[in-house]
Formats: sequence, structure tokens, C-alpha cells
Amino acid sequence: MKKDLLFSRRQALQSIGLAGASLAMPSLAPWASAAAQPLPPIAPKDLTIAFGHAGAISGGGWELTHHQGRLAVEEMYPEIKCIEVENIPFSAKGTRIIRQFVGQGAKMVFLTSSYDSLAADVIKSAPDVAFLEGGSASSSDNKVAYYAQHWNPTYIIGVAAGLLTKTNKLGFVGGFPTQGANMSMNALHLGARSVNPKIETQAIYINSWSDPQAARQASAALIQNGCDYLIGMLANAVYLQVAEEEGAWASTWNTDNRRLGPNAYVSSILVDWKEFYKQEVKARIEGKWTGNRLELLKLGIGTDRDKWGAKVPENVAKQADAVREKILQGTNVFTGEIKDGKGKVQVPAGHAMTIEECYFCDWVAEGITAKS
Repeated sequence: MKKDLLFSRRQALQSIGLAGASLAMPSLAPWASAAAQPLPPIAPKDLTIAFGHAGAISGGGWELTHHQGRLAVEEMYPEIKCIEVENIPFSAKGTRIIRQFVGQGAKMVFLTSSYDSLAADVIKSAPDVAFLEGGSASSSDNKVAYYAQHWNPTYIIGVAAGLLTKTNKLGFVGGFPTQGANMSMNALHLGARSVNPKIETQAIYINSWSDPQAARQASAALIQNGCDYLIGMLANAVYLQVAEEEGAWASTWNTDNRRLGPNAYVSSILVDWKEFYKQEVKARIEGKWTGNRLELLKLGIGTDRDKWGAKVPENVAKQADAVREKILQGTNVFTGEIKDGKGKVQVPAGHAMTIEECYFCDWVAEGITAKS
């Protein structure tokens, strides 16, 4: 596996060791256990891989990016057999579907969203199966948690948002108040405030990752409340269409969505799983795959901002890209002091948030309001 592609477990633990003692930390147990033994090699012709999605590939968002990863794997290893199931519910039915993957002979399972407790018993009962779970809060001997360091491209886009807004109000449309959503909001908000201290951010959760009608209603409500810049963390980009209709700006997630709102489109937080998936499958085939890892795509290698929209002024793009270059050179833009909405210091002055602190973010920054 290429060492520069992912934030490895070893790097994670090293960064945690640098954390300030006064900063509250999430449990380190998921990645602090002894290194797992690699699963035995398996010939491509004998390998069945299952891909399970919480939403539909046709939505053009999160699930599509993972489907593209599957296609890259099949191109690399045409002998393998793939199973792919969309719209797996977060319920006992979802557990049954995951168990069926194992029953169908899958020796590698990619769950592209986190099912955690719903998948835990299945994973534990199948120690010879390699599981990878997107956005999970834990790992085990035969499970890897994986995601992207999305907060860096979001911060860059936030700089553009802070320069573009006229009302100083940004709107966020989310599915659920997850830790990933918290850090996404924080990144946009802090990036915008770095160039415009007057920024306020309003968030609405629609209690679904893929409800277009609810997303449209939430987007319209945010614009009515004065927001002239929208971003979302959903499987669809309805909020971009609303921004286009209302003469506002918007940024999206997962893929290039500018066709849905060419005048409103600023950029998108892109994720590309193809190289990661190919490397994980290669390791499984060669008998080098191990669990007990947290793997996160890095800025410029698997996740980044999309090309700027056609209407984004050149000076705005240049200022935001200057921040991108600093991050690539090692600057940590999430350095304290940072307070939450209750005025509590979450990141002390001079402390740079570690990767796991960003991944396990359970607070939102001062100036952000959210409701369901």
C-alpha cells in the first residue's frame, strides 16, 4: 500500500501523542489494540466482494463514488465476483442483508456507510472476511474504518464562501447530526470566518440522506432566513438547484454537480475511492490485508475541491487556493483557540487539532446554529 495515500493507524497514534493533555479526547481503544494478523491470500477467481450502500447509485453522490471504486476494482481484477446492494436500511433488515453477503461467499465487504452496532455481530462471526466500513467509529481484527479528511477541502471552499456572501449568512443542509456533519460545518464556517469574521452559519437536518423534497424545503427556508450561500452533506444536490433558482451560491459534496446549477456552483468536496479500493483488494489477494486500521483519504490524494465554478471571481479563487497550498505544505488550519456554540474552548490556543479529533468531532463552532 502506498504510504502517502492514507492516514495510517501508526500515523494516527503518533498524532494523538502530540495532543495537549488538557484537550478532551475520544476513546483511543478502536485503534490502540495490537496489530491484527493478515488474512490469508486468496486467488482473484475465488474472491467475492460485496458492496453495500445506504442510498442509491443513481443519486449521483456518495454511493456513485463508491460504485466507481467497484468498477475500478473489476477492471483491475476481471476474475473476481462482485455483489452490490443499494438502499440498505439502518435496521434489522440491514443486518440480514450484511449477513447474506457472508452467506453468499463474500470474503471482502465494503459497507460504504456506517452501520456499526447493526453490523458488529456479523463482522465478529466472520473473522475470515475483510470488512471495510465507511465512517465507522471503530475497527477490529477483520475490520477497517475508512473515510476522507473532508474538512480540508471544505475549509478551502469556506474561504471562498466568506468572500462571496453578501449577507454574511451561510446555510448547511444535512442528513443527520453526525460527527462528520459537525466537522463539515465547522470547516466551512471557520474557513469563511478566516476572511470574514461576521459570518454566521445556520444548519437544518432533514433526518435523511436522500429526501429531495425535504432537502428542497430546508434549502428554501435557509434562503428565506437570509442565507445566500448553501452547502449540504446529502446524497443529492437539490440545494444547488434551489440556490440556482434563488440567485444564491452553493457548494456540493461527492462529485461535480455544476450542471444542476451552473450559475450558483462554486465547487464541490470531491472523493475518489478508486485507488484506495484497488490497494485494499490487492492486499486481500496477496495475504497482506489487516484490520485494526483507520484510513482517511488525504487532500490532493483521494479528496480535494472541484474546479471552481464559472461565476467564481478570479480573486476569490486565488485567495482560497493560496490556503489550499498552505494546507498541502503542512499548515493545520484547525488551530486554536476555537470555541463551541456555548462559549466553551474546544481547541486551546496554539493546539492543532489531530486527525482523530477532526474525525470524532462532537461539537459545532461558535456562530453555528442547527436544528432538525
